[in-house]
Amino acid sequence: MKIRLTQTNIAALKPADKPYWVTDEGCDNLRLYVGTRNRTWYADYREASGKKAHHKLGPADALTVAQAREMAREVATKIAKGESVKKEKPVEKLTLGSYLNDVYFRAASQGLKSADETIRKITADFGQYFSKPIDELTPIMFEKWRTARLQAGAKAATVNRILSTLRSSINWGVKRGLIESNPLQRLGKLKESDSKNIIRYLSDDERERLESALTAREDRLQRKKGGKTCGEFWDYLRPAVLLSLNTGIRRNTLFSLLWSDVDFESQTLTLRGEVSKNGETARIPLNDDAHDILSSWRGQSAHTGDGDLIFPSPKTGKKLDNARRSWERVLREAGIDNFRWHDMRHDFASQLVMRGVDLTVVCELLNHSNLKLTMRYAHLAPKQKLHAVQALNRRTRGEKIVGRIRRIESA
Repeated sequence: MKIRLTQTNIAALKPADKPYWVTDEGCDNLRLYVGTRNRTWYADYREASGKKAHHKLGPADALTVAQAREMAREVATKIAKGESVKKEKPVEKLTLGSYLNDVYFRAASQGLKSADETIRKITADFGQYFSKPIDELTPIMFEKWRTARLQAGAKAATVNRILSTLRSSINWGVKRGLIESNPLQRLGKLKESDSKNIIRYLSDDERERLESALTAREDRLQRKKGGKTCGEFWDYLRPAVLLSLNTGIRRNTLFSLLWSDVDFESQTLTLRGEVSKNGETARIPLNDDAHDILSSWRGQSAHTGDGDLIFPSPKTGKKLDNARRSWERVLREAGIDNFRWHDMRHDFASQLVMRGVDLTVVCELLNHSNLKLTMRYAHLAPKQKLHAVQALNRRTRGEKIVGRIRRIESA
């Protein structure tokens, strides 16, 4: 049907058993769809291929005839210019979860040394935000998250470290053009006065209790296995802990060590660049205790090839993750509080400094990238500082500065 449409004759159009179309004589490409329940304006056009198509303008009870004709002419003009009139599908926003799970975590698994731990921590700490588009995340959201963690008892240094992990993961996407901006960029770090100059190391009593708890654990394993001897150690935990206390190497590096990294003849341990934190290969000496620990452990290990892990997971044979449950149980039994696995690294450094070892040597043993990182232990060596300033004494040259002053006064 083709008529000159007006508001009056549109109102007079009655629905039929089947929907029908009415073409407007006043505008060649304007048609009205008359359904059983509604009336809708459409603009007809031809696609570039020549195929007929129509573009929905809107309901007849919301658009007048004049408005519909104007919109239909606009459609015709766009088509004549080669422009598309099809509605573009809304761009699906990138959520934090889809970015992390589909992009960053996959890349991290290939490049990060501690990828599994990073993925686990980010998911546990920020899973509540995974469904939100990244461009809708705001600093205030993470400010509230941070406040809640502090109120729950977390330290400022811990909160800063957790947020830094997420900030770095998002920055990875920003650098590659996947994300426009980082919502955490404007969130400053908390002052870490709660951890400043606090170095946790073992007292002599704690050290004895730790070693006793490790031995007691092995006694339990021995009874569990029917008292059958398998060597000096019953599993990886005791040798791994003792080696950490004697070398100060990081946990991830420790669990990545291969037998090829150990030179028993020269008593040195190679920390490969691909598993060390700063990415640089380093060689550190093994004291006699560390040498004996590794020798005994190798003597009872089932896999001692150059490419085999020194401390593989007893369950999977692959790299250990963190040994958290076993480690925390030993600490509870030893009655030692507030002592992380990483604190064995602090203990190693602290013991050296308190025994008079020069900080530059400690820096090399810790494989620190610069001496500034090692200076945190400087306060543990007051005798070294006293010894340094004593070099200025006149007394060392047989003179007394106080006596000289008195002679001047008496003159």
